[in-house]
Amino acid sequence: MTYSFKRVTPSLALLLASTAVVGWSPEVLAQESAAADSSHTIIVTALKRDTTLQETPIAISAIGGDDLAEARIQTIADMAATVPGLNFVNAGPGQSRVVLRGIQAAGEPTVGVYYDETPVTGPAGMQSDAGATTPELRMFDVERVEVLRGPQGTLYGSGSMGGTLRVIYQKPKFETEAAGQGSLSSTRYAGGLNWEANGMVNTVLVPDKIAVRAVGFYSRSGGWIDAYNLGIDNINETRSYGGRIMLRAKPTEDFTLDLAAYINRLETDMPWWTGPGKYQADFYARTPFTDKSEIYNATGVYDFGDVSLTGAVSYARQRQRMAQDATPFMMSERTEMGCAIRYNPDASPCSPDVLDGYYAIMDDLIPSTSESVQRMKTWTAELRLGSTGTGPLNWTAGVFFSDRKSDVDALGIRREAATGEPREGADLFYARYVQDGLRQYAAFGEVSYDVTDRLTATVGGRVFRYEKDVGGRIAIGSIALFVAPTEQADFSSNENGTVFKGNLAYKITDDVLVYGEISEGFRPGGVNQVIGLPDELAPYSSDKLTNYELGLKATTLGGALDFSVDVFQIDWNDMQVTGVTPSGTYNFITNAGAARIRGFEGEASLRPVPGLTLSGNVTVLDPKLTEDQANGSVVAQGRDGDRIPFVAKFTAGLSASYEWAIGDALAASARIDGRHVGSSYSEFVPDSVFARQIPSYELVNARLGLKSEDDSWSAALFVTNLFDDTAISRAFTSGFDVGRTLYSSAQPRTFGVSLGFHY
Repeated sequence: MTYSFKRVTPSLALLLASTAVVGWSPEVLAQESAAADSSHTIIVTALKRDTTLQETPIAISAIGGDDLAEARIQTIADMAATVPGLNFVNAGPGQSRVVLRGIQAAGEPTVGVYYDETPVTGPAGMQSDAGATTPELRMFDVERVEVLRGPQGTLYGSGSMGGTLRVIYQKPKFETEAAGQGSLSSTRYAGGLNWEANGMVNTVLVPDKIAVRAVGFYSRSGGWIDAYNLGIDNINETRSYGGRIMLRAKPTEDFTLDLAAYINRLETDMPWWTGPGKYQADFYARTPFTDKSEIYNATGVYDFGDVSLTGAVSYARQRQRMAQDATPFMMSERTEMGCAIRYNPDASPCSPDVLDGYYAIMDDLIPSTSESVQRMKTWTAELRLGSTGTGPLNWTAGVFFSDRKSDVDALGIRREAATGEPREGADLFYARYVQDGLRQYAAFGEVSYDVTDRLTATVGGRVFRYEKDVGGRIAIGSIALFVAPTEQADFSSNENGTVFKGNLAYKITDDVLVYGEISEGFRPGGVNQVIGLPDELAPYSSDKLTNYELGLKATTLGGALDFSVDVFQIDWNDMQVTGVTPSGTYNFITNAGAARIRGFEGEASLRPVPGLTLSGNVTVLDPKLTEDQANGSVVAQGRDGDRIPFVAKFTAGLSASYEWAIGDALAASARIDGRHVGSSYSEFVPDSVFARQIPSYELVNARLGLKSEDDSWSAALFVTNLFDDTAISRAFTSGFDVGRTLYSSAQPRTFGVSLGFHY
């Protein structure tokens, strides 16, 4: 069944009108550009050394902490509207696949995500899909976020095929500081109010030597999805809580040591709905999702003068539990044909006694869930040496190591028909256990040289090796799932490789930069451990892409306007895509075909008068296969010219913010943000039985604030999803869903008030 709904379309028109009203006109620009605030220079560390945003010769966006707070960006999944080329295939809290420039596929991440110096992935799971559940730590007390678009394989390694997203938190300061923020809001269709509280305390333990910064948060969001078969309203109520603590020590002027612990907890039910009405789900069982994420990091930096040595070691662990309703599958297989297929090699009809026994088995599994419990532990370490001077030669060189181990329990759970909760006693009807290990080693380097005072050449490379080990067994078999118990089986694979980067940048003037780049990215291959998978399909190789790019960055109108544009072509070979077992029950990773993504990205920020900022971004993509996927195991086998799934051809974002004084002690502000996302499909082949269309949508948020002149307190009224658009981010089906479509969508319209302080 395909769900249809009425769309709201005037939202971006209203946003455009509002930006015009607040002052976009040639006359105003001519009169006021000289008075515009030009103190907006942003320092970034994307190249693993300090550079300014507009002079960094790559496609990069940076968002400061104040802008994140004003836009109510609370996790990385809220950032899509602010960055060109950035998208999230979002199946709910803690279940986002990060996508840049249309590089979207199952398997290891295609975008490298870093929290400070720690790269993170989700657990590999049963289907080797570590990129599907990116950890989403809280975005409170953030210094800035940097989004590097395009392959970053030389400096950031595997997983940075489409780019790299870096969250950089505020570090301890050698002064006493405290901040807090809280909000109360109401969501349409939801049960009860939403509320959240965030707090930060910074204190000095030893003056100029040791300081500590502690952050804590708690939020509760009322659900808006009703599971009518269970009689449970607002089943996707969500709780999230945790914090982080950081210690900075400076035993000498030249050495800085940062120690940090990040803790994140999330509890909800899968926020999927199926119809027949909007936000209604025909689930027969509870589908819990819980996530416990922790990161521990030590980073030391020693400044030798013209050279700096940085060492970072991180340990991360994560435990996830997720469930999917398997009841529709059990119902669909409770037939005479289902019995014949399972019991008789020639699919001849079952005898009455066998049929009655089969029906009893299937009735015992109605309702039931397919669940996974994933435990992951990861060590990462990087040691790098880099220049810090201002001379014509700048360089970075280092080594990297990562060791990720995952244990996954795939369980079939019998459920109570009345409540959807697990049955008392013998609730387990299927159990499979998988172990997954991935080790990576790399050496990397990048050198930039100022050929003239305007021309800079950069070359970089990375040499890597990965080793993948997978093992597993079926402890409890199930006739309903076509599987019998098996002994432990272990598999391994490994691969060596290199990636390259070359960049030429030329300053036409001090305020205009053009650059051209060729860069490569990759991600590891591995071995599937999937029931019923032929031996020849167990291993899959790494996939690799090459990016050809031209870009321009400029500051003009007396510093009032910053803008950047780029065009690119990405050639993607040996794509890792989703395959399916002959039974249609299990997915796995396989290599199939090649793709090409051609695109244009642009973003601009205009400050025509003091206090007013107008920003916008646009992305145009042509993401398609360049050859047939000659692999019969692909779920919906693509053909030359088919579009990459979940990738819109056109996206755009706009924002307008204005701040003005009220007397000598107060300041007021107004902000409106909007985003348009074009339509896409869930599979390469739009008319495949598995394909679902994701319609285009617009989201508009607004905020009206008041604060003291010294920023010691603030208050604001806000609304998200102003026009209550049904913004579907993911629509999909699977073998368990038997034609049923599951939707994941944005939170409905939410009104609220927030209060904050800072001392």
